[in-house]
Amino acid sequence: MCKHVLNAQVSVRSPCCRKWFDCPECHAESESHPLKKTLEMTFACKKCKKCFRKDATEFEDSDEYCPHCDNHYIIEAVTPKAALRVEGEDARMDARMLKDERVKQKKPTMNQISIFDPDVDADKLG
Repeated sequence: MCKHVLNAQVSVRSPCCRKWFDCPECHAESESHPLKKTLEMTFACKKCKKCFRKDATEFEDSDEYCPHCDNHYIIEAVTPKAALRVEGEDARMDARMLKDERVKQKKPTMNQISIFDPDVDADKLG
């Protein structure tokens, strides 16, 4: 699982040490040697778990898909971003401000009604 590219669709076999990595940064973190550049790449699809080779000199639009399962593996990478969030109180712990729609509400008595309550005199307006 790559921590640099969150939606990696394939693993790439490095030509120098012949190990599988999701991105070049994963190779740089775990190996002491630089990544050898080559035009022939070996991929392993993470959807169907099958391997295939692609030549970068003859790369076309149809080569963006796995030849076995048609998984589109060349997509825009989603990288993790730092974010600050403000977390509020958990509404499940203190639910005094939430109205329960299942409970029938009591009608207010005469001493609880305000003179500013529009519902009492709504039919007398106008």
